[in-house]
Amino acid sequence: MKALLSLLFLHAFLQAETPNILLILADDLGYGDVSCYHSESKIPTPHIDQLAREGMRFTDAHSPCTVCTPTRYSILTGQMGFRIPRGGTVFAGAGGPSLIASERLTLPEMLREKNYRTACFGKWHIGLTFRDKQGKAIHSSSPEAIQSIDYTRRIEGGPIDHGFDQFYGTACCPTTDWLYAFIDGDRIPVPPTKQLDRSKLPKHPYSEDCRPGSIAENFPMQEVDMVFLAKSQAFLRSHTKDHPSKPFFLFHSAQAVHLPSFAAPPFQGKSQAGPHGDFILQLDWIVGELMKTLAEIGEADNTIVIFTSDNGPEIASAIHMRADHQHDPAHPWRGIKRDQWEGGHRVPLIVRWPSKIKARQTCDQLISQTDLMATIAAVIGAELPEHAAEDSFNMLPAWLGTADHPVRPYLLTQAFSTQHLAIRRGNWKYLDHPGSGGNNYEKNPDLRKYHRPDSAPAQLYDLATDPGETKNLLVEKPEIAQELKILSEKSKASGRSRGTK
Repeated sequence: MKALLSLLFLHAFLQAETPNILLILADDLGYGDVSCYHSESKIPTPHIDQLAREGMRFTDAHSPCTVCTPTRYSILTGQMGFRIPRGGTVFAGAGGPSLIASERLTLPEMLREKNYRTACFGKWHIGLTFRDKQGKAIHSSSPEAIQSIDYTRRIEGGPIDHGFDQFYGTACCPTTDWLYAFIDGDRIPVPPTKQLDRSKLPKHPYSEDCRPGSIAENFPMQEVDMVFLAKSQAFLRSHTKDHPSKPFFLFHSAQAVHLPSFAAPPFQGKSQAGPHGDFILQLDWIVGELMKTLAEIGEADNTIVIFTSDNGPEIASAIHMRADHQHDPAHPWRGIKRDQWEGGHRVPLIVRWPSKIKARQTCDQLISQTDLMATIAAVIGAELPEHAAEDSFNMLPAWLGTADHPVRPYLLTQAFSTQHLAIRRGNWKYLDHPGSGGNNYEKNPDLRKYHRPDSAPAQLYDLATDPGETKNLLVEKPEIAQELKILSEKSKASGRSRGTK
């Protein structure tokens, strides 16, 4: 016992000036799904709420895109996805290759250069390269492509090739996308050999997003997030023991709460808000377990914990939770996943850093998840090269509560298509397209009742007076729309947000 205490003391002493970093990324968790953001939420989230009480809760935080693959690319590179070829892609199956170019600096690479050990457990979804027995690259989402994979070959372009020392997770959405198998490092040690039998899975309104495909014997469809949790906990515990002189960066990339909503058995029926509510409840519990593990290894006070979501809530989640449980996952915003309206990309963002961030803080600074790279660079004293993290701003003054003016001059967000952008400056928001930019509200019967016909070619909203984006001011304020359009085009032409005003 004395030896363990001595080890923990040495570990804490050596790392006193270099914080560990735990990034927890939820999937399709809406702004209104978390009770500290939505007082009338029907699902309790006590552990996420506790994070907010112990740190800073951002109320104007945004995912860079309204779907997952471009957002994940942007978080790990600090560059908007629309700036690169295929930057609006959402991969499935064996889709790829990686969106991250080999020469592109990533967040884990930057941290590794500063002596961090880096690990990612969970969903990758930024593209990979599998090969067949002849060595030919496979970049396809089809079930047939999976049958041709040579599982003895190394997988290219994954986390191990982009700065992570360890990875255990899935190529794409864990319980959605045809390839139901775990990648360990750069290989699949237990290949999928059977056809998924969906008849044995739960049946409810949130279970439809589960495509037929090949499944490995060790892949538990209802307990994938429990596997990811166990891997993250094992990494934390072994790190303290085996690498006491190094800080760590752990990217816990959750399956929850992407459809299908398959909560593990201990959580089924426990939320009183249906299967999707159970899934949110499980996600919250996992956050609590990660925090318990940090406390167990003596690193809770020396770790920056960042919690956020990759975009807004899915269609089925929003429709059925509203109708069946009087719970609005996007509350109070208009739009959902894929939409350029606020509900598609305004997300929870909580940062806990006890030694630097005072408890119970709320920040209304405009912030993007692309900003994580420049902000963390400032935390660890890393200098970003000119051609890296072009859309990332150093938000450390906002984190510390010392900013006396808006840090970000403007914000770009990307809809489902790379052709559809929105720009925010102050309270003004300009969408360079008609409609949502993602979901088709006129043709989708589930969304039709939310459709508001508008024949204008673009949209302009004042979020200060109209946070619900109900009144298009394009005609009334053409000069503001033109200014924002010019700024957006200038940013696109320059290839960067940072340094473009």
